[in-house]
Amino acid sequence: MPELVLILTTMPDDERAETLARALVDERLAACVNVHGPMMSTYRWHGAVAHDAERQIVIKTTRDRLPGVAMRVRELHPYELPEFVVLSAGASDAYGAWVNDETR
Repeated sequence: MPELVLILTTMPDDERAETLARALVDERLAACVNVHGPMMSTYRWHGAVAHDAERQIVIKTTRDRLPGVAMRVRELHPYELPEFVVLSAGASDAYGAWVNDETR
């Protein structure tokens, strides 16, 4: 069974977060996308400290879908440099099989 991964990214608002989530699931690039509520992010960008509202996005997929997910995130993301953090994840056999089935 392919390796399960979680991908973390952010979006600046609900509309763009929903557009990304729907595209990834519709295109079978992800089995599930969680869009968390508004949060504040503090980060350094172009030499200055910034503080902005964002939504944390958690994408559940398989390692073999990473190239497709990365391409769609770049296409749909408004940021110059979107967050794209990939975490290997363990799961129950049944959940892993579901993720695998939904991303084929």
